[in-house]
Amino acid sequence: MGSQVLQTLRQGVWASLTGGWYHDPEQNKFNNSCHLYLWIFLLMLPLSLHLALPPNTVALGIYCSSVTIFFIFIKTVNYRLHMMFDNEEIVSQQSISDTAKGRDKNSMSSDPCFSTYDEWNFYISSLILLQEEDSIDETSDSTVPEKPAHKHHYKFWVFPGKWIRVLYDRLTLLALLDRNQEVVENTVAVCLAFLVAFLGFVLLNQGCFKDLWLFQFCLVIASCQYSLLKSVQPDAASPTHGHNQIIAYSRPAYFCIFCCLIWLLELALKQENLPVTSVYGVRLISSEHHFIFFCFTASTCCFPVIFLLGLLPQINTFFIYLLEQIDTHFFGGTAVTGLASAFYSLLRSLTAAAVLYGFCFGALKEPWDEQHIPALFSAFCGLLVVFSYHLSRQSSEPSVLISLLQSKLFPNFKGCSGDDDLALDDGDPLAEHLRNSVKDILSSDLVVCVAAAVLTFAISASTVFLSLKPFVSIVLYTLAGTVGFVTHYLIPQLRKHHPWFWISHPILKSKEYKQYEPKDNAQLMWFERLYVCLLFFEKYTIYPAVILSALTSDGFALSQRKKLGIHCDALVMTVAGLKLLRSSFCNPTFQFVTLLFTIVFFEFDYRKTSETFLIDFFVMSILWDLLHKLQFIMVYIAPWQIAWGSAFHAFAQPFAIPHSGMLLFQAFVTTLFYTPLSPFLGSAIFISSYPRSVKFWERDYNTKRIDNSNSRLASQIEKDPGCDDNNLNSIFYEYLTRSLQQSLCGDLLLGRWGNYSSGDCFILASDYLNAFVHLIEIGNGLVTFQLRGLEFRGTYCQQREVEAITEGVEDDEACCCCEPGHLPYILSCNAAFYLRWLAWEVTTTKYLLEGYSISENNAATMLQVYDLRKLLISYYLKSIIYYFLHSPKLRAWIKELSVLESLQLYSKWHYIERDPAVFSVKIDEDYIHCLQGITRASFCNIYLEWIQYCAPVEVDEDSPLVTLCFALCVLGRRSLATASHNVSNSLESFLYGYNSLFKGDFRIAVKDEWVFADMDLLQQVVAPAVRMSLKLHQDHFTCLEETEEPEVLYEAISNYEKTLVICHEGDPTWRRAVLSNRENLLTLRHIVDDGTDEYKIIMLYKRHLSFKVIKINKECVRGLWAGQQQELVFLRNRNPERGSIQNSKQALRNMINSSCDQPLGYPMYVSPLTTSYMGTHKQLRAIFGGPISLDNIKSFFLSKCNTSCNSPGNIEDVDCGGGSSSLSNNPNSQESQNVSSQARSRNSHHRGNEYHSAGI
Repeated sequence: MGSQVLQTLRQGVWASLTGGWYHDPEQNKFNNSCHLYLWIFLLMLPLSLHLALPPNTVALGIYCSSVTIFFIFIKTVNYRLHMMFDNEEIVSQQSISDTAKGRDKNSMSSDPCFSTYDEWNFYISSLILLQEEDSIDETSDSTVPEKPAHKHHYKFWVFPGKWIRVLYDRLTLLALLDRNQEVVENTVAVCLAFLVAFLGFVLLNQGCFKDLWLFQFCLVIASCQYSLLKSVQPDAASPTHGHNQIIAYSRPAYFCIFCCLIWLLELALKQENLPVTSVYGVRLISSEHHFIFFCFTASTCCFPVIFLLGLLPQINTFFIYLLEQIDTHFFGGTAVTGLASAFYSLLRSLTAAAVLYGFCFGALKEPWDEQHIPALFSAFCGLLVVFSYHLSRQSSEPSVLISLLQSKLFPNFKGCSGDDDLALDDGDPLAEHLRNSVKDILSSDLVVCVAAAVLTFAISASTVFLSLKPFVSIVLYTLAGTVGFVTHYLIPQLRKHHPWFWISHPILKSKEYKQYEPKDNAQLMWFERLYVCLLFFEKYTIYPAVILSALTSDGFALSQRKKLGIHCDALVMTVAGLKLLRSSFCNPTFQFVTLLFTIVFFEFDYRKTSETFLIDFFVMSILWDLLHKLQFIMVYIAPWQIAWGSAFHAFAQPFAIPHSGMLLFQAFVTTLFYTPLSPFLGSAIFISSYPRSVKFWERDYNTKRIDNSNSRLASQIEKDPGCDDNNLNSIFYEYLTRSLQQSLCGDLLLGRWGNYSSGDCFILASDYLNAFVHLIEIGNGLVTFQLRGLEFRGTYCQQREVEAITEGVEDDEACCCCEPGHLPYILSCNAAFYLRWLAWEVTTTKYLLEGYSISENNAATMLQVYDLRKLLISYYLKSIIYYFLHSPKLRAWIKELSVLESLQLYSKWHYIERDPAVFSVKIDEDYIHCLQGITRASFCNIYLEWIQYCAPVEVDEDSPLVTLCFALCVLGRRSLATASHNVSNSLESFLYGYNSLFKGDFRIAVKDEWVFADMDLLQQVVAPAVRMSLKLHQDHFTCLEETEEPEVLYEAISNYEKTLVICHEGDPTWRRAVLSNRENLLTLRHIVDDGTDEYKIIMLYKRHLSFKVIKINKECVRGLWAGQQQELVFLRNRNPERGSIQNSKQALRNMINSSCDQPLGYPMYVSPLTTSYMGTHKQLRAIFGGPISLDNIKSFFLSKCNTSCNSPGNIEDVDCGGGSSSLSNNPNSQESQNVSSQARSRNSHHRGNEYHSAGI
């Protein structure tokens, strides 16, 4: 423990303060000395030049050129050395004394590498060897005779044909300097070093830092440059374990950004004639305000502390966060999924704003009266609605759109179009579904945008908003508040599991609420229809009218009197209108609260500070997450329900009480910058983390399921790939992701998950599935989410939290310390108090999704008795006969001469197959005890009737078909015995061998090598027979006597071939079958986990699964995730029972922390970012119809025309058509079945003639 603390202090705390330098006792003196002198050189060079030389361009040029040449030299040598290690061969030699003795001999060598550069070669090798001799123990006894030690060196080519020895190894070089693998990385490092030197020395020359701050600023410069040579690993802001290359560039990149801002502010504050502009009484630009300048300079000097606390993310995360915040707060976006997505989203928003700005600027140039609105302004309003609607309908991830364009424009081109992100197998329809959804959206937008532009232009040009100026605004505000209150507060509260945390049951219940096991899809209720109609009315009518009214009023006022200047006024109107309208289209859940608060605050409380309604509404829509943070803090540190996970938690609890004021300040600041507030080591002390995007995690971690398609053949043969439960069960979460992709967006619009917003987190809990759903992007008709599947059988802490979310509080009758009971349908006082102090709430108790129910049986129990094993072998052989006789290659196998010659021995009646390790009277029905084996006669005595029933023609005992069946049955049993290690009496060996055959591992004996004439005999006959026998053996327990009849058995096998998928879980067919919605699946699973070694028969039945939907405070999730990352990556707490993952029922701490990306958490499955579209929801399509496209409009009018044309005189024809359609399930279906059965009999008769002609 002590060594780990010291290591954390050295490599974490001290290295963060210095930029990466620390003394490592595990390294040699040479490396530690180089690190120390490098850091001192980088610190003293700018300080000495600034103090010795005047602040002019000469000093700046000397410093920048020195740093640049120094970094170019070091990076070049480091890069060349690593190339040498990669490409050159190791040359062995003896110790350095031997090298000195052979110096004269080498100088006389004919090799030019030694003739000219021998002396230089020797001295360089000697100097480089010093670092190795430093590690020799200085106290070693000098009297011990020295043994000749073999050393290795590399050839470092200085010039063509000239090289020197390098007695250095790769690991020591990596400990000395970080490796830059590409030339681009070295170039970026040199450029950043130059920029740090240039900008830092410019600020020194400007006199921004004096006295002690001068030395501190030079220390910051040295730390930023040193991190480019040897970075802090791990850094407090590093999201992953191990070496993080991006962290090396983060510190100098932030330094350059801050120095540029300081330089610009310093130049701006020196200007005398600055425009005086104030918003809400605060001057935006003033020469008297140096507070911002001081904040930036102080922050730059405090870089070591800032990076120690991890308050700034790595540079790519910062750009994702910055671009997302700009797109969200200024242009109405919701979230992005990566750096490319952030640039794409911001670029399209800027393009739309640029187009709108031109129209708005033209409309505001000249003043206009109330009776006439300029056409440019009406066009601006129309385009604003069009752009806002279209942008709200598009996802921030362009991969599907690019894939659609590529499939339409370049169908034969296969490049990086984004389909790689989908990572779909053959037969998986998800990619095509996504492209069709995007295509429907684009087709619909083409029609809707044209209609909306024309309608908006007409309404704006009618001057209705100016002529009815005070009254239209009052009516619109009242309507928006009323509809918003009913839609987003009253109806969701009535549908909650505990409305207002007082009522014990939901008032508006779904039809499935009281059903124990629903069989059908969720029924569409009347209040769901009302909810979605009110939502669409609010989204597409009320808020566009409110915003257009505000735009018209403010535009009229600004045309008369410019407030910020015409350019700023036009820009503010454009940005505010685009943001408000687009966010209303995306998710208007909290818009009515923001609207009412804006009206009350600026109309009654601070009327004089109002900056027009549009700007007021725009500013108030930004401040929202503070309430979530405060609720999380109060719930987490409440003393009556604190869950101490360790002794440190109990120690930290009292010390957190005096810092409540500081905690409130932290909550406000972190809300302003959208930063998680995390409990330190899971305790009651909260610290701020670095800002993150809504997606939270920097890397795209997706679970890769292990199966036969991505594992080595050796691992498939020796052991089951991914034989642990978590890997095998992850397919159920993958299927759950696909189900949510089809229905999630529609269910959210129907209000089945309650109120939601971007970044919200939910848990779907059922009997065995516990899925964590993270909503990332909320668009207009689309939702991007990520699902994280938790373990089926979790830890003790997880089970306690699962019990907390599944058990009800309706039976609680306590009030304080007594139990007076409660009123009917009302919760008790204790239950109501308990529900209010939780960071989660149950929103829905019966949420239905398509899934698979799992039934498992222990194979050892079903095969414990010898008679049951004998029954399994009998079904195995009958299945071999069935698949052989029904194979389309049967005729070719009969004519195969090599096979017939190899099987001549099996055609003799006196031939006895004796092998005690294979055949036994205990498991073989055709075993003859007196002969100690099986014969053709005994085989025919048991299986000839089955052969004759399955054969396409009549056969007798001497038929070649019987010979082949007999040989295949012997082969099948011998393969089973070989896989069982020839121990047929042991149940464990029998199950091991049967599982090997089930997954396709056949070990063919020498006697059975005839089967290699055609491998389809194994793949199409024996392998499916092994799997079918397992299902037939299961059916034996349900219908004991019926399976003995050939007719029943034949029909069962034929039916299972069509309706049942039987394969090993490592087979890619299993995954494709699950994702293709097959109704029934069967497999045999070998489980090796925690000392258990057992075989289970798994049966999957497709049905509707019932889930509880639990909504979690998103700030609680972000805080716990951030705390877990800092604890494991930076503080390196490897304790598996650490206090931060102990159960906490009020915050679900264990379930949240276990859902982190591996290795921070341990989820069974993490889905890729998946987008669900509204058009794939069947019930929403039933309400509103399909997309409004030109093709659908054309089809609608054509159908109406055809109906009107046929209605007068062709009523009987129409009725006949409808009647035939309605009766298709009874007589027509029976007739088609009769026709098909007659066709099958004719084909069978024709096939029989073919076999007769073949001589069978």
